[in-house]
Parts: sequence; C-alpha cells; structure tokens
Amino acid sequence: MEGKGTHSYVPDPRNADIVICVNGEHFARDEAKVSVFDSGFMLGDGVWEGLRLHEGRFAFLDQHFDRLWRGAKAIHMDLGVTREELEARLYAVLDANGMTGDGVHLRLMCTRGVRSTPYQDPRVVISPATIVIVPEWKEAAPETATRMLDLFTVHVRRGYPDVQDPMLNSHSKLNCITACIQAAQAGADEALMLDPHGFVATCNSTHFFIAKDGEIWTSSGDYCLDGITRGTVISVAREAGITVHERNFSLTHVYGADEAFTTGTFAGVAPVGTVDGRVLGTERGPMVERLQQLYLARLAGDVQGRGRP
Repeated sequence: MEGKGTHSYVPDPRNADIVICVNGEHFARDEAKVSVFDSGFMLGDGVWEGLRLHEGRFAFLDQHFDRLWRGAKAIHMDLGVTREELEARLYAVLDANGMTGDGVHLRLMCTRGVRSTPYQDPRVVISPATIVIVPEWKEAAPETATRMLDLFTVHVRRGYPDVQDPMLNSHSKLNCITACIQAAQAGADEALMLDPHGFVATCNSTHFFIAKDGEIWTSSGDYCLDGITRGTVISVAREAGITVHERNFSLTHVYGADEAFTTGTFAGVAPVGTVDGRVLGTERGPMVERLQQLYLARLAGDVQGRGRP
C-alpha cells in the first residue's frame, strides 16, 4: 500500500504509462509539461477538483463542476471552456487510457495561465487558462473502510475568509500542507484543524464528523471547503432520519464522542479511532457503518442513467 490514512491506495503499475491531458492535447506521462511561467507553478494561482469514476461515470460531476466554476469566478479567472467542453475532455482522456468501470481517480487542475514575468498581478497573464487532467488507476486500500484513523490536533488554524478563504479549492494548499507535516511528525494519519476561535473546523485533506447520542455533528462550514462528500453525507443522513448538526463544537466534544469519521472524494466515509491519543473506538461503529452504506447507495444512484459525451 502507498499513501497514508484516508489516502492509502493500491499501487498500480499501469500509472507509469498514463496519458495526461494538457489544454486539450494528450501527452505521455513523461512528456506532459507546463511552463515555468504558469500561474499555478509560479504562484499557486488556480482551482482544482478531484473526481472519482464509478461504473464508468464521474460521481457527483455536476456538484464538482458547480464548485469549480464558483471558485474560478471568485478569483476572477476565466476557464475558457464550457462545462460540456470540459466534460468531453475528461472522458476523452479516460478513453485514451482505456479507463472504464471503477478504480480511477482523476485530478482536474485549472490555473490562470502563463505569465509574461514572475509577478503576481493577473494583468501580466498572456495565455488562456491552463487546464491539466491527470487520470490514475487508484483504488482506496481495502482496509480504508474499517481501519481506525489516528488524528492529531495541530497548531495550524483554518483562517478567516478575508485572509485566504478556506472555502476555495485553491492550488495554494500550504496551509493544509503545514498542518499535514505537523500531524505526520506526531505519527498521525491526518491533522485535525481548528478555526480561529478554537472550534473544530476540518482535517487537512478531509472533513470531520463526530457521532454523539445517535446524532452526527460537523463544523459550521465557515472555515472549511464546501465538501462534496461532506454535503452528500449530511443529505443522506437527514433523509434517513438521522439528526445532523452543522455547528461549533470543541475538542471536549470530540474527546467525549461515541464515534468519529472523515469524509472525502477518494475514500468516502472512513472511521476515526483516536484523536490526540484519546481512544474513541477500536473498531468501526454502527453509525459509521450505516453512513457508509447510505453514501454508497447515493453514489450508485448518482451515476445511474448519467450519460456521457
């Protein structure tokens, strides 16, 4: 297995020879390149999405596209393509790799384009947006659904939206990377991050929930990404009659929780065993197992009948 925690995956030798899409053209992995003057490489100026293939279709594609276009609009970036054109590129690169069915994870990266000089002002951009699509055969490790994650609360906070809005799925991920580094140094799978007021916000690459007295709690959402899987889990839980609170709560609530779990596009719903050394559970609990099944049912329903270009 490679990766760590919620991103542990089964290595696949086919990834050495994948075809990558750069601005609509296909290149072998070793030949796919962007300019050193590209806004993403130079400044982390762009937005991105991680997509999962299920039964040959991209799961929750409409929601991912909505978030991508909202993010691009928020940073005043013209993607330069329509939703239909971008969807066609996504499936074209799948076809070029012979990717069908399940077990494929795709990274869609959109930057502001090439700059004429190393400078942050967008007015020096001299090209259309750069759009790179990297598809990989990448399946979550089989034990991800049941292996209990270890989380560590880091000093790195999720910041105020008027500094760098955590709602944006930005290429500028240094805030999360520094949190990940601290958690890794502490021997944990992932970092638990607080908001500026000391309430629980999110993990460095996933969202965080607790289960308490038959209810589930997650953060207010004010200091975290507008997560697709997070929103899906909230929706299916409420439809199943489970009370969901999007609210402020502290580490005291976390340490006393009955269960805890993370959500994300790659691993779905994954159980948490410890937070800062406090043992919440030694095996997957009934709430997590139920939510996993509800999520998988919604995932299957989303791709049923979905066409492709």
